[in-house]
Amino acid sequence: MKFKEASQKERESMLFPIILKALKKLGGQSNIRDLKKEIALYSDDLGEFIAFEKMSRENNLYRPFDYVLNFSIASLAFADFLFHPERGVIELTEKGRTFNFDHLDVEEDIRKLSNPKWEERKQQKKNHIKVSADVESTDVEIEDEPESDWKDELAKSLEAFTPAKFELFARLLVKKMGVDLDETLGTKLTGDGGIDGFGYLTTGDFRTARVAIQAKRWNGAVSSPEIDKFRGAMDKYNAEYGIFITTSDYTKDAIRASRVGTRVITLINGDKIADLVSKLGIHAKPVTTFVLDNFYASDN
Repeated sequence: MKFKEASQKERESMLFPIILKALKKLGGQSNIRDLKKEIALYSDDLGEFIAFEKMSRENNLYRPFDYVLNFSIASLAFADFLFHPERGVIELTEKGRTFNFDHLDVEEDIRKLSNPKWEERKQQKKNHIKVSADVESTDVEIEDEPESDWKDELAKSLEAFTPAKFELFARLLVKKMGVDLDETLGTKLTGDGGIDGFGYLTTGDFRTARVAIQAKRWNGAVSSPEIDKFRGAMDKYNAEYGIFITTSDYTKDAIRASRVGTRVITLINGDKIADLVSKLGIHAKPVTTFVLDNFYASDN
C-alpha cells in the first residue's frame, strides 16, 4: 500500500518502525530535519509524500506528512521509545536503543501504551484541565527549528526565481564552494550540452579537477534518468567531478546513480542549499536573538 493512499492510523503504523530504525542509524539522536531526510530514503513513495505540499483553507501551504510524523513521534514517546531532550531534537530512550525492531508489534508494544495517554490528554483538554506533568513531559511535538523560518523564506524565493536567476545563483554557490568557474561554458540558458556551469577545483595537494554543474528547480524529486543524462554531459566535457543542485530532493535511485562508477556526483538538495547559504553567507546575514524557556511561562 502506498503511503499517500493509507489512512491516518495505517500511516502511523508504517512510520513507527521506520522512525525508530532511522534514529538508530543516526546514532540515537537527531533533529527533525535530519530525521525526515533519513525517513525519506526508505522508499521513493515515502520520500515523495514527505515533500508533498497541500493548500489549507486559509490558503497556506503545509505538509500533511508533518501532521502524521507529529502523532507518530508523540505515540512513541508515550510508549517510552523516545523523548524530547531539547527543542527540535528527538532521542531514543534506553528501551528504544535496545529494542529489537524486527519483532515490533505495533498494537501491543506501542498503541496499548500510548492510547490510554492520548485518551487522558483528550479528557483533560475536554474538561479544561491542565495536562498532567507526566503526559506533558512525554508528549513530543514537532517544533520548527529556530532557523526554519528563514529557510522556508529562502525556499520560496528560489522557487520564484527565473531560470536565468536560479542558474546565476547556482554558479555563485559553487564559486563560493571553491570552484574556479569557466566563463565560456555553461553560461547560456540553452545549447550548452546539458550543463549549467563548468569550472576547476584545486585540492590541498594541488591537483585540479574539471567540474560540471547542473542546476534544476523541480517540484518533485529528481530521478535517476536525470543523473544519467548529467553524467553523459560530464563525459562530453571530460569532467572528473559533478555537482547537481536542485531546490527539491532526490529519489533513492538517483542517489544510487550518483555514486556509480569512479566519478561520484555531489547532490545538493534544498536543505543543503540552505546550509551552504548560511555557512558561506550568500546574500544572507546572521541575526542573534533569544528564546525564553519555560521558567517565564508561569507566575510562580
